[in-house]
Amino acid sequence: MAFRGMLWQQKLLFGAFILAATATSQPDPNCNKTCGNLSIPYPFGTTEGCYLDSSFLITCNYTSAGTPTPFLRKGDLPVLNISLDGELRILSSIARDCYNESGFFVNGTYSGFSLSKFRVSYTRNKFTAIGCATYAYISGEVDDGNSEVKNYTAGCTSVCDTFDSMDNGSCSGIGCCQTSIPEGLIDFTTAVGSFKNHSKVYRFNPCDFGFVVEEKAYNFSRFDLKSLQFRETFPVVLDWAVGNDTCPDAQKNLTSYACKAAHSECYNSTNGPGYRCKCSSGFLGNPYLPDGCFDIDECSNKLDNCDNKSQICNNSPGGFYCSCSEGYEVDGSGTSCRAKVNQSKVISIALGISIGLLALVVGGSWISWVLKRRKLLKLKERFFKQNGGLMLQQKLLSHRGSVKTDKIFSAKELENATNNYDKSRVIGQGGYGTVYKGVLPDNKVVAIKKSKISDQRQIEQFINEVVVLTQINHRNVVKLLGCCLETEVPLLVYEFITNGTLSDHIHNKSLSSSLSWEIRLKIAAETAGALAYLHFSTSMPIIHRDVKTTNILLDDNYMAKVSDFGASRLVPLDQTQLTTLVQGTFGYLDPEYFHTSQLTEKSDVYSFGVVVAELLTGNEALSFNRPESDRNLAMYFVSAIKEDRLLEILDNHIVNESNIEELKEVANLAKRCLRVRGEDRPSMKEVAMELEGLTVMGKHPWGKAAIYTEETEYLLDVPAHSFNIDVGTSTTGYDSMPNQLLEPLDDGR
Repeated sequence: MAFRGMLWQQKLLFGAFILAATATSQPDPNCNKTCGNLSIPYPFGTTEGCYLDSSFLITCNYTSAGTPTPFLRKGDLPVLNISLDGELRILSSIARDCYNESGFFVNGTYSGFSLSKFRVSYTRNKFTAIGCATYAYISGEVDDGNSEVKNYTAGCTSVCDTFDSMDNGSCSGIGCCQTSIPEGLIDFTTAVGSFKNHSKVYRFNPCDFGFVVEEKAYNFSRFDLKSLQFRETFPVVLDWAVGNDTCPDAQKNLTSYACKAAHSECYNSTNGPGYRCKCSSGFLGNPYLPDGCFDIDECSNKLDNCDNKSQICNNSPGGFYCSCSEGYEVDGSGTSCRAKVNQSKVISIALGISIGLLALVVGGSWISWVLKRRKLLKLKERFFKQNGGLMLQQKLLSHRGSVKTDKIFSAKELENATNNYDKSRVIGQGGYGTVYKGVLPDNKVVAIKKSKISDQRQIEQFINEVVVLTQINHRNVVKLLGCCLETEVPLLVYEFITNGTLSDHIHNKSLSSSLSWEIRLKIAAETAGALAYLHFSTSMPIIHRDVKTTNILLDDNYMAKVSDFGASRLVPLDQTQLTTLVQGTFGYLDPEYFHTSQLTEKSDVYSFGVVVAELLTGNEALSFNRPESDRNLAMYFVSAIKEDRLLEILDNHIVNESNIEELKEVANLAKRCLRVRGEDRPSMKEVAMELEGLTVMGKHPWGKAAIYTEETEYLLDVPAHSFNIDVGTSTTGYDSMPNQLLEPLDDGR
């Protein structure tokens, strides 16, 4: 009896302890649970006794208009939303750097905040920079709860030349760039600067901008380059958790353990230390309150899967169960209900036979469908192997890449787009296939290349073109939109270029007269820039190997687009040349490559020289209508320059008194490209820089000397007034970043 009395006394004491712990953890029932339009769930609160600890304090301030506004902590971060799933949305300011129309710095700000109990969500936010010639930094401290706090610095650059060069919704580096947020970030500071003043782009971009933003809350628009100067904040998502313990450690102390609801569960934070609570399956509510989780009535809310005809839904704590309706009974499986048997034996037998026959019919149909499907899958698998699918996989693995096309098209889609490959849709034919004009269901016009697969060598050309195009992302290179390997002949889908080939415009008299020298120089500069990008800016250098005017397409604005990479080759970084079977087009073919089979980037330089000669003279690269000694344009062109007969061979449409010197400079550049020995030719990057320089001088002939001096000085010394902040030991990236950012850029990519 004494033992039982002691045991009963211990139970009473333990129960009193639990009640006391529960009472102290409950918020005051008179707590204000809203501030303006914001609902404030516990563990957050607006006054002492209404929140779990001081880190969950929400300050409710009133504006001059009398509107209550919630702020995190003591009124410095506006709160938009609080979620019991561990997320809190606030407003964060924008860093900016502004100039006037003359290019002088006007003002600048930086932004950021510091939190100890909250983490900036690395899954929901992005660091974003907006502007032309803009670089932006984010620096702060990272605390993963397992080691000491570490400094963090990152950034990105954004460039653009014209308003129309930017694509809405794209933050790939042209007008807009983005980078990820690290896990465990507890504070940050953002700052922006510019490579040069904004005088050339002031009309649509007077400022540089940098900010952290909830990824789904911002979609880039090129109008933002001007309109963001009138915006102050963007939403940012924070991750919150209780304490610094994991669930097993937190559950050891019932007094401080936050998951108070009877049907609640604990789970560890995924961004830094601490834990969160949630209601168990089948319950909803606030797990941080003792009576916070309540049962969901699946039956009333139509969340059950009971058969409405034969079963009745019955709610139970945390779930539900189905029972048979009147007139039904549990079947042999014990999991479903069936109508009670009251028919005669004859009807039962007839029903059984009918069901058996139905099963035979259904089973036969199913077997037939399976066989047809298996045959179709085998046919597609055979086409996949036949079209080089395995070879494509091996090449992509060897280059550590993957097919980054926007879409894998079905054979039916492409048949519909080309009206079953009607002859009227043919827009070009080459050595490796036919190109059709296609119209997709969304009315987007595309070019569809249907390869001529007749031997293994042509399969390799097709696969090579796919591999090469996955490495390229440049505005002056035709974009690959998708592919299809499930047909007998493999297909590639490209963007449709509307204005034909450069060859058409040079050699067609009705078109060549409208091709002014300024346009020809622009085309040459854009083509050179694209080839320089292939040689120097891709993850693995690419030699085009078939540069010619028929492989340079023009859009309605005469923008050049380099195409047809069927003969191209990727060059490993540890090699400067490749020994290959000689391929190319006579008249453009590098003589050194023709004799030695040693393919280098200088082979493209030679072919480009022939293209420039065509632009200058209007003559074809190889013509049997000219005398035998002049049939090869490259030899004819170089000979004319040496004999000082350049003006005699130039196209009459492009020559005038104001551009003779410029024509001579371009002609001499082409002559250097056409040198017999590859090592004597300039690199494609040097050619591109010279042509780009001539293009800039053509637009601004009055400022050649001044522009060169000013831009050179600017590249040697970043303006000190771009931004001015002190971030202590966390600014390691600030010291090293400018030197990296001042290296040559490739269209922001």
